[in-house]
Formats: sequence, C-alpha cells, structure tokens
Amino acid sequence: MQFNSNLALALLRRGTQNASATFHEDQDKAIQHVVEGNGPLLLVQKTGWGKSNVYFIAAKLLREQGSGPTLLVSPLLALMRNQLEAAHRMDVRAETINSSNRQEWDEVVHRMMCDDVDILLISPERLANEDFRERVLLPIAGRIVLLVVDEAHCISDWGHDFRPDYRRIERLVRLFPPNLRLLATTATANSRVMEDLQNTLGCGLRVLHGDLSRPSLTLQTIAMPKPAQRMAWLAERLPEMPGSGIVYTLTIRDAHRLAAWLNSQHLNVSAYTGDMDNSERQCLEEALLSNQVKALVATVALGMGYDKPDLGFVIHYQTPGSVVSYYQQVGRAGRDGNPAYGVLLSGWEETDITDFFINSAFPSQDEVRQVIEALEREPKGLSMSELAREVNMNNKRLQQTTKLLALESPAPILKQGSKWQLTPTPLSESFWQRIERLTELRRAEQQQMQEYVSLSSGHMEFLIAALDGDPRTATLPGLPSVRTEANPRLAQEAEQFLRKGGVDIQPRKQWPPSMGHPLFKGTIREASRANPGKALCRWGDGGWGPLVDHGKYQAGQFSDELVQACAQLVWEWAPSPCPEWAACIPSRRHPELVPDFARRLAVSLGLPFGLALLKTQDHPPQKTMANSAHQCRNVIDTMQVVPENVRVGPVLLVDDIVDSRWTLTMAAWLLRQAGSGEVLPMTLADAGG
Repeated sequence: MQFNSNLALALLRRGTQNASATFHEDQDKAIQHVVEGNGPLLLVQKTGWGKSNVYFIAAKLLREQGSGPTLLVSPLLALMRNQLEAAHRMDVRAETINSSNRQEWDEVVHRMMCDDVDILLISPERLANEDFRERVLLPIAGRIVLLVVDEAHCISDWGHDFRPDYRRIERLVRLFPPNLRLLATTATANSRVMEDLQNTLGCGLRVLHGDLSRPSLTLQTIAMPKPAQRMAWLAERLPEMPGSGIVYTLTIRDAHRLAAWLNSQHLNVSAYTGDMDNSERQCLEEALLSNQVKALVATVALGMGYDKPDLGFVIHYQTPGSVVSYYQQVGRAGRDGNPAYGVLLSGWEETDITDFFINSAFPSQDEVRQVIEALEREPKGLSMSELAREVNMNNKRLQQTTKLLALESPAPILKQGSKWQLTPTPLSESFWQRIERLTELRRAEQQQMQEYVSLSSGHMEFLIAALDGDPRTATLPGLPSVRTEANPRLAQEAEQFLRKGGVDIQPRKQWPPSMGHPLFKGTIREASRANPGKALCRWGDGGWGPLVDHGKYQAGQFSDELVQACAQLVWEWAPSPCPEWAACIPSRRHPELVPDFARRLAVSLGLPFGLALLKTQDHPPQKTMANSAHQCRNVIDTMQVVPENVRVGPVLLVDDIVDSRWTLTMAAWLLRQAGSGEVLPMTLADAGG
C-alpha cells in the first residue's frame, strides 16, 4: 500500500476542523508506517498529541486503496463516543458494539457483513463474548487489515490500569491474516510496560516514543490531612481556577459527597462516577465540554480518552496510587497549550484507600484454593451462582478470580457453556510469583507518589523521570502557585456538613437465593423484617468517623458526644412508628461496648432499655464473610431472644457498625417472632461497601 501524504493532511484538517493544521512530530511517520505495512507499531505519546488521528487517517487511507476494515479495541465508553465523533468528521464510517447501544447491534452486524463499515470499535470485554466471536469476529477475521489497540498499557499487568480481557488480544491476533497491521497506542508506558507489550504483541514491535513534558501544566502538591480542610480549600479556590475542569476523587462516595458540599457553597459542579447510567454520564460529559459546569467531581470513570482540550485545571482530592495513573489523569488539563493547573491535595485516608485497591487487585491463595476445591467436588462443573454458594467470595471478586485463572496459558479452569470446570492443567507457580512481584511494584508506586506529594518544586521533572523519560525536557511552570491555606471558618462548616444527615440503612427483603437453608428462603415476610434504619456516619469518613473509631478500638467506650449526636439524628429522622423501647445487638467479644452505648442512648431519648437478645455462640466476624449466603449462614443460630425482656411496641435496635445487614436482619426476625413491634435499626457507622 502507498502512503498518500496530501490526502493524509487533508483528512487531518477535516478531522480537526482546522484548515491550517499540520502534523505533530512523528504523526505522519506513524501513519505511513501503518499504511505501508512495515510491522507492528507502538505509539507512546502524551495526552493530546493526536494518537486517534493516526489510526483514523490510516484506516481511511487503507480503505481508499480497497483494503478491508479496521478493528479498534478501546477500554471506555466515554472514549468510544469521542472517537466515533472524530471518525465521522473525517468521513470514516465508524460503528461500535458495546453495552450502551444494544438496540443497534443487529444493524451494525448487518453493515459489517455488507462491508459497509470502515472501523469497528469494541471493548476488550467483548472479546470474551462467545456470541460476538462466532457471529461477528470469525466471519470478518479474514478481511481485517488493521488492528488498533488503544490504551495499550492495559495489556500489561505492570500497567496502572491492567484489564485482564486485554490479554485476549494476544490470542485474537492468531485469527487474522499473517499480513495484519498492528498499531498500539498509549500515553502512559514506562520501560517495564513497553517490554511487556513487546513480549505480548511481538518482538518486532517498533516504538515511537515522544516527549513527555507538558509545558502548559503548572503542577503543585498540598498536604491537607483532614477531609474538611480540603473541602474548604476547594470551596474557596475553585472559583479562582481558569475555565472549567475536573476534581478527581478515589471513591464513588467521596465524589458524591464532595459535589454535594460544593453545591452547598453555590458552586456549579456535578458528580461523575461509574455507578451512573451511560446516558447520565454522557449528559455530564457534554455539560463539561460546553462549560455548563465549573467542574465534574469524578472518579477514574472519567479518565482515558475524555477529550476537552481547553480544561483549565485538574485537581486531585486524594493522591492516586501510581505516577502513571496520576500523569494520565492530570494530563487531561491544558491540552490546547494554554496554561492550566494540576493541583494534588493529599489526605490521611488516601493510603487506606490505595491499600484496599492493592490488596484487592488479585485473588489470594485461599480464594483460588476455594474455587479449585469447589470445582474438584463437582466434575460436571459449577455455574457462577453455584460457585458463590460454595466459596466465601463476593460476586465481583469471584468473577475476577475465574477470569484471571482462565486467562492463564495453559489454563487450570475453563468455561463450558454456563459452567466452570477444572482442566487437567495445575495452576503454575509462576501465577503466584507474578502476583507477588506486581503487588510489591504497586507498593513501591504508592510510596513513589508520597515522595511526589512532599515535593516543593520539580514536579514535572519527577513525573517524567518516573515514566523513564528525559527530565531535562521539563519547562518552568507558567502560572503562579495557588494559595495552600484552608479557610478555618469554611473548614468548620465542612466539618459540620460531614456530620449531617446520617446514612440510610435499607432492610434486607430476600433471603440469599444460594444459601440452601429450608427455613430462610425466598422473600422475608414484611411482618418479620426490619424497617428502614439510620447510621450516624460512614465507617472511616471524616466528621464522626474518627470518634467512632477511637471509641471502638482505643477507648473501649463510645463518647457522650456520639450519644447526643445519635439522639439528635433520631429526633431529626422522626421514624414512623416512633420507637417505644430500645434493645441492642449482643456480642461475646465486646460484651459491654454496645449495651453501654445503647443504654445511654435510650436514657437520652427517654426510652426504656432491655437486653432482649443474647449471643449463644461465637462465630467469625461478619467482615470476614464476603457474600450474602456466607454472611447470613454465619449468624443463624448465634443469637436467642430473652422473652421477658421483649416489649410489644416498636423497638430501636442499636449496634455500633453495620456491614452486610444480615446481623440486623436476623435480630429483627427473632424479635418479631417473639412478639416485638416493628424494628428500627440505629448504628453508629455503616461499613457496607
């Protein structure tokens, strides 16, 4: 195939809607390399360089010369939406098959079969779908001329955002013709990731590595341990930031709570998280693109590929777990070359959060053992719901574990229809060696980010060096540093905000379907279930969280301040029916902790208190139970009613921490069976999720 430089330039100008646009350094070289079929190519270029222009122009040039379509593997829906729009501007016939356009799948497949699509965008998870492979991929495999792997660092388990399904690409290549062109792109690949990509995509992989410096960005780090300090700082500084931008949080909970706080301070922001539906996220993306909001308070769900070149700032509410992750996120700002801020705020809770992500990244040896032993007991295999009954793992963790095991080569387990089965191949020791190595790496990356937090200058140099680039390419910041102090009055207001409202506790309405108990199955009768309840706070939150932690694990008694706060919450809650007496969840490990608190709360509310429940036997802590079936089974037959202490009126049922809600569910069932009135749960903290 021949490279037509004039047509390539015309397509660039049409796509960018800039009649005087020219190629960035190496852009035309990359397009030529792909079109002429000079071997697999890895593009490592910073965010905003124009990697998508390379593959769209290459795909169009190949089609103009009579070649087949291109297949693009892309990780995020937001990224796909932007890519489709960019392709259409170049008259590239682009389509996608993903979870947000199910109603269009048949039409897209029909167009693919008619050779009426230039480029098909799919997620890596689509490669695991048997129907997609049989119905779409196999029929067109012989015609595919170019495979594009966007955000290719996701292939590497060394990368910050490893996606197991990306490993299927290595096997996918075998379906295609030997002369298949391969283009992989990423903005965040250090030397470890690039070496892994070369091993995965072929030793002939050529690398075009660009300059990592972002001269438009003024970077700054500010240590603010307490959430209320950071909330106050944002409320005061956000209006001073140029244009619109993104505030990143590590958790969904923090995104929603921080957005609510900033709204209360008359700032036009919205939360953006992965638990929202696609249409809502798309509306929010458009709102930010058109500057209808000052900022989106977002998790990493708004990450790779979101394209708003004129973002004026990216602020982090907590420190991410790695340099490559941080560089990818902060690189959303200032892509148009105009000065922009990248400010990282560091808080006390971030290490706990990133520890959780590290510890949950891979299955433990015990979890893998449970899965394999369960499959050994059932030679005909087990469905996912059957596996959940047998192993102490939540569904997400179980799905991750089976996926990782199935992606081993050779694999110790495989899926036949709807059931997982063992293969004759034992799990290789290299599986555990890789997990240990990667966990140690993530610990080192976590520490590296804490070193970044402590910098007073040289932030861009630090990032470039950590990404194995040349730190000498860094330029001086173009904007003045922002003020680092939090307004004390606003911080006090933020502290009060964190302590308001409580957390709803929704009652369980169904017994776990996979529990297999003859008495506890199906719907929990309304006359036997708990009512909606309240928790004072989320476990680990700012506000009341530190006081709850101190009382439970250090003082051995909850403070009078917590008693009064819970009493105030009950008055504000004003449940109907109103409680006429109080009881509590019993414990053999801490026999006086909760009863003491419940008695004092009852006195504050003017309610009689009764020890209506006794603990009859020890059981493992509920927090060690990972799914509903195990959580519910864990508390069956561990409590009994003291009949003489049960009253007929509605009862306030007090506990310190609620997690799975099965302890409260079982206690409510016992009390209702014994003749109690309606059961109103009240806890100090909600640790669910």
